[in-house]
Amino acid sequence: MDIVLLAKAAIMGIVEGLTEFLPISSTGHLILAGSLLGFDDDKAKVFDIAIQTGAILAVIIVYWQKIHSTLVALPRQHKAQRLVLNVLIGFLPAVVLGLLFGKLIKAHLFTAVVVASTFIIGGFIILWAEKRPPGAVRVEHVDDMTPWDALKVGLVQCFAMIPGTSRSGATIIGGMLLGLSRKAATDFSFFLAIPTLIGAGAYSLYKERALLSAADLPMFAVGLVFSFASAWLCVRWLLKYISSHSFVPFAWYRIAFGIVVLATAWSGAVVWAE
Repeated sequence: MDIVLLAKAAIMGIVEGLTEFLPISSTGHLILAGSLLGFDDDKAKVFDIAIQTGAILAVIIVYWQKIHSTLVALPRQHKAQRLVLNVLIGFLPAVVLGLLFGKLIKAHLFTAVVVASTFIIGGFIILWAEKRPPGAVRVEHVDDMTPWDALKVGLVQCFAMIPGTSRSGATIIGGMLLGLSRKAATDFSFFLAIPTLIGAGAYSLYKERALLSAADLPMFAVGLVFSFASAWLCVRWLLKYISSHSFVPFAWYRIAFGIVVLATAWSGAVVWAE
């Protein structure tokens, strides 16, 4: 058993869990962390996607009461049927565009400079979104969303295919710009993450199954456990945070972190893996 490899898996799991549901890009942080740790080969890329399942399990547990009540009421309650339909509608654009362009994006955009640039751009978009007038909110609760709202958020989610954008950032901030309250946008982002990330993980494992063997199970298990634990803490904290705070601190973090990565890349202080 390679203890160093397991330690790297644990670190990557923590990075995934802490960043998946914050508007700061888990993919971007995993690319940079993997580059620093020397954990960036083809198998590591499959690992990065697979451990998202641990983070999603945390969301399912935190939202279990809502998920359970929705599933129980699904056969007879219009509100439950609309929420499930909205999640499916929001999920479809990522499926279509992911199948069409996913390979091309991974081949050309998974670099430190791209990640850092989208960190900075995304930060300024968050600052802009947070300055919108209070009257711009028209959907206070996730149950009040229409299928058209769900489709628009699903289309916005596709921008997260560009590493460094942040799936959570795109759906939450995009939802806010489209008229959702901060709470409604965050809740829908979490619900939308369930099929999106589970689907991405399952597809990646199936597609790259030739790279994997039984010897990789401990590495994946460690990554999943640490991803779950850190995501559970992060989601619970975020739900409390958004009740009385904006996303402005995350915007400044993205901008500052992006500038540091660009400066180190251009100065040669850090040789980021391409």
